Amino acid sequence: MAYLTFNRTKLKHNYKVLKALFDQHNIEWAIVTKLLCGEEVLVKEVVDLGIKEICDARISNLKVVKELAPADVQTVYIKPPAIESIPELVEYADASFNSEFDTIKAISEEAGKQGKMHKVIIMIELGDLREGIMGEELMDFYESVFELPNIKVTGIGSNLNCLHGVMPSTDKLIQLSLYKQLIEAKFGRDIPWVTGGTSVVIPLLQTHQLPAGINHFRVGETLYFGTDIVNHGPMEGMEQDVITLYTQIIEINEKPMLPIGELEANPQGETFEIDESLYGKTTHRAILDVGTLDISSEYLIPFKDQNIEFVGASSDMLVIDIHDNERGYKVGDFIPFHLKYMGALTLFNSYYIEKRVIDN
Repeated sequence: MAYLTFNRTKLKHNYKVLKALFDQHNIEWAIVTKLLCGEEVLVKEVVDLGIKEICDARISNLKVVKELAPADVQTVYIKPPAIESIPELVEYADASFNSEFDTIKAISEEAGKQGKMHKVIIMIELGDLREGIMGEELMDFYESVFELPNIKVTGIGSNLNCLHGVMPSTDKLIQLSLYKQLIEAKFGRDIPWVTGGTSVVIPLLQTHQLPAGINHFRVGETLYFGTDIVNHGPMEGMEQDVITLYTQIIEINEKPMLPIGELEANPQGETFEIDESLYGKTTHRAILDVGTLDISSEYLIPFKDQNIEFVGASSDMLVIDIHDNERGYKVGDFIPFHLKYMGALTLFNSYYIEKRVIDN
């Protein structure tokens, strides 16, 4: 049976590396837990690191954090809330990212009902064209929000590289910092956070290109994968295998390299193209106990046997080419894979994949 391991020792190591980096630059930061899909045993490992702020994009996941975390851990909902979810939002999130006045007004009304003060971080559009208000609307927007009761504006923020791949730059982040200064100067209000930092911004911090005004980060991918997202490689000093997928071989056989019979599209809509040079040739194929229901092969990274080739997948089985089977694989053996972020996300969201917390 396929299963995921979540390495507590390596998670703690990566956390210490990041904490030291942010402490050195006097930057506050939060851990993003949306990858863990509210799995209580995994969220507890993050809470136990000692972080003081946890972010997620699902209110149900923040509820898990609230049940596990001490009172001094702040929960932050990091996408504009749906109107119908606002009662639960105010109950389980101490703060939220917002870009619509009507939504903030509804939060204000609900916070009044619950006797709470809800913190708001207003998101600004910097070019990636996901969430965020346009710069020319900024002053009027803030003026309206500042008039609402039960709301405390604690930050201004932005997301980059999330939709169209627009990369963060010193110029864009300076622009975000300047927006904060303009708001504070016009309204005489203190805006504590400029939350422009995510995993993709860490390289700017390391190379001393981050504007001084950016004082808050939200980090998920680099913590769990130890990756330098900008340079598409490992982050120096960090572990890349906090998370590993183990897949079990359920069949091995020497088979023809080409299918036999009339071909049409498979259930995934794919049409197989015949390479006539492969007629009459055979290879060893292994079937693994995961399929497209669990993960796409494009998110799997073989690391112990880099000669593995992906042949294809159905809903519940993945077929790999192991060539001459020089390693002597047999039915029942496990083949491990490192994961790309989106692949790990689908696996953590699967009821069919066991999750195991381990130490080194």
